[in-house]
Amino acid sequence: MCARSGLSRSTVREALRLLASQNLIVTTRGVTGGSFVAQPSPAHVSDSVVTAVQLLRGSSTPVGLAELLEVREMLEVPAASLAALRRTDSDLAALRAALFAPGRDDVETMRAARSAFHAAMSAAVGNPLYELLTRPLHQLATERELAPEPPPELWEKIDAAHREILSCVAARDAMGAAEATRAHLRDVRDPYS
Repeated sequence: MCARSGLSRSTVREALRLLASQNLIVTTRGVTGGSFVAQPSPAHVSDSVVTAVQLLRGSSTPVGLAELLEVREMLEVPAASLAALRRTDSDLAALRAALFAPGRDDVETMRAARSAFHAAMSAAVGNPLYELLTRPLHQLATERELAPEPPPELWEKIDAAHREILSCVAARDAMGAAEATRAHLRDVRDPYS
């Protein structure tokens, strides 16, 4: 690489170290060793997007809860229609398993259930690229510095909305699922407006 690029060994070594630190290459030792392009995982790509948004928050480009919810609405409302049309019985089981009880469950349980519900909705769309794109949005939505903890009364609205969305998806009501998702995101946005 040094001969081809005209760079010093230390420069190439540093470049490989940076690529490895970003999980873009895997380096192995030995006779068959070397540096190889890594296969990106959805979790790693998600982490990269989350990091990029966090960096934007500290720059002159404003990225906050309003922008996050706007992008979520752009993606999730039409996706809810697709989920209603494409869902499987296992998707419905995952959605049901992700419901919570606001009066009974603690905040950590409800937060985990909320994330699981949105992950199950993403899976029900049946498009791995959609899952990859929405994973960081939901991860950001749970980060307290970007999206503060919902007020206690909002948890009841979130629970009711998730149950309404599930009902529409189970009935294969694409328009109802889209409208329920739009109303859900509006309910989430309003307390912070």
